[in-house]
Amino acid sequence: MTSSATPVVRTLCTPDELGQATTLYRDVFGYTDLRQGASPRLLTSLRDNGGSVVGARDGSRVIAFAYGFHGTDGISTYHYSQAAVVHPEHQGRGLGRALKSAQRQVALGWGTTRMRWTYDPVIARNAHFNLDVLGAVARWFHGDLYGIGADRLVVDWDLTRPPGPAAPPHDLPSGTAGWAHLIADGDLRWLPIPTDFAALAEREPKRAAEVRTDLAAELDTLMGDGWAAVSCAPYSPDTAIYRFERVG
Repeated sequence: MTSSATPVVRTLCTPDELGQATTLYRDVFGYTDLRQGASPRLLTSLRDNGGSVVGARDGSRVIAFAYGFHGTDGISTYHYSQAAVVHPEHQGRGLGRALKSAQRQVALGWGTTRMRWTYDPVIARNAHFNLDVLGAVARWFHGDLYGIGADRLVVDWDLTRPPGPAAPPHDLPSGTAGWAHLIADGDLRWLPIPTDFAALAEREPKRAAEVRTDLAAELDTLMGDGWAAVSCAPYSPDTAIYRFERVG
């Protein structure tokens, strides 16, 4: 029986834990090509040289895992979180937030005060978690970062402030023109997306492909012009909506 309490997330140390973590990573993401995985040897090197390798166990089994490393874009330095995964049987227990909190503590321990990672902009629940729960800000868009259909937003998280929304809430717009159609609203920009893109893709694959294409075009223009996503809130049963602001 699974406990309702959130398991403790800590640095993974033993060869068995690291081996289980790499298996969990491949299984959750559905990777069958070993080139898409991570190895225990790599995780050991990252953990001991400026990186983070954290996870949680349920008994003897690793059920959540995240790893990252010290990064730079040539101007700024930051902790880059490559991946965070939770076993499907243990999702909804706060482990995603616990993983990021543990990575935050590791990064601060290494003297790093910012963290970056990427996520798929059509996944509303991830957007809400990253922007509204943690308080990260999506600042950059990369189309086809990992290949066709792999559009990503890059978020920047200020580790010196406690987790929580980075910007105060605003009243939502009174109406939308449909998914992926931009709404200009004074010093704000709004961009609606499906609440459940995976369900849309299964039900109407052609419509889902159009939404992804239109969203990518809007994000590329918006973020190229200096707008950043600070929130993705529920709007209606089938729609969530991004809020963009100009941030420093």
